[in-house]
Amino acid sequence: IRNIAITGHSGSGKTTLLEMIMHQAGAIGKAGSVEEKNTVSDFEQEEKDHQHSLYSSVVHFEHGGKQFNIVDTPGFPDFIGQAFSAMPAVETVAIVIGADKGIQTTSRRIMQVARERNLPRMIIINKIEEHIDDLEGMLEHMREEFGSECLPINLPTPDGSGVVDLWEKSDGEVAFSSVAEAHTAIVDQVVEVDEKLMEVYLEKGAVSKEQLHGAFEKALREGHLVPVCFTSGRNNVGIDALLHVFADLCPSPEEGNPRPFMAREKEDGDAAEWHATPDPGKPLVGHVFKVTTDQFVGKLALVRIHQGTLRAGDTVHVDGERKPIRIAHLHIVNGKDHVEVKEAGPGSVIALTKIDDLHFNSVIHNTELAEIKFKPLPMPRPMYGLAIEAKSRGDEGKIGGALQKLREEDPTFTVERVAATKQTVARAMGELHMRVLMERLH
Repeated sequence: IRNIAITGHSGSGKTTLLEMIMHQAGAIGKAGSVEEKNTVSDFEQEEKDHQHSLYSSVVHFEHGGKQFNIVDTPGFPDFIGQAFSAMPAVETVAIVIGADKGIQTTSRRIMQVARERNLPRMIIINKIEEHIDDLEGMLEHMREEFGSECLPINLPTPDGSGVVDLWEKSDGEVAFSSVAEAHTAIVDQVVEVDEKLMEVYLEKGAVSKEQLHGAFEKALREGHLVPVCFTSGRNNVGIDALLHVFADLCPSPEEGNPRPFMAREKEDGDAAEWHATPDPGKPLVGHVFKVTTDQFVGKLALVRIHQGTLRAGDTVHVDGERKPIRIAHLHIVNGKDHVEVKEAGPGSVIALTKIDDLHFNSVIHNTELAEIKFKPLPMPRPMYGLAIEAKSRGDEGKIGGALQKLREEDPTFTVERVAATKQTVARAMGELHMRVLMERLH
């Protein structure tokens, strides 16, 4: 299993890139486009109308013997909470940067939070076809901004029609630098995390890619290496190479850094940091990283399984509640499509339907712990307020229920009753965020 979040600023081409990834993996026959409103991940009507991703969504496919769960996240700063909330579900955060616009606000914020949460990161420089002459300067600026650990794992050919793998090759013609020089730089960076491998490297002058693989994973986990890939999602350049990096070099759930939970062994005990073990035989621990309302199936909770195995018909506890709930149905999610499955083990991303007790950040488990919660994410505060008033008394209940659903779906949206003015005030990240939420409310 490979769980990856596709993040980055709006306009960097994330959704188009994901469509081409799925096409190259054989998951879809033809890559859709944002303009034609037929992409797998942007399926909500508001997204089609605005022609931008507004919500995070999960796509699932299999390729090369691996199962991929990729979370496509919106890039507008107003919707950055959606990107943050996807991080607990993945082992790798991929930041997409458009070669036409360079590093922008959302990319900086995501890189910072992913580093703070100890998540392996990688950078994808997209839209390279018209900016070949600018890429070397962009890479240097990126290393100045994010650190010298940002190193290319492939480089574009001189005309931008392809990329050359630097991990497995040491020669070839590229747009800038040289394959030999860039290959040596990435090997030098990787061996620094393994003293024994460093000794072999210094003694023999070379190490095999098999010897390097473990050190590569360690360098990713420790943030000692942030691989940089070059692509053109629209022109299908570098997509096969990117899939190869995802499948063979990004950490699996067994190899990634454990997510931080807070647990109490006794009801009157103190909470301490606790880590799940990706073992299918251990007691179940799963985390709800997204809640949404589907017009056909109702409330939908997206859950990442961190430990144990969840089976249809199991009963589980939520956080510290003593009364268990029954899980009737499990679904694998691919955009708007759901496929029912009987069980899900560590690393799986699944959807649970029609369970009112599940909320954003809920933890489901059948451990003997008195309580287990997920360590809260640093969500930005909503700053844009709007007073909401019902046109008629009969509408107040409907509006209240709909606002509650929106609060369930979006951790950066709040609703409060202002006693002084007796008004209901909704708060969102900004004007665009509020406008989209009011469209959804309507």
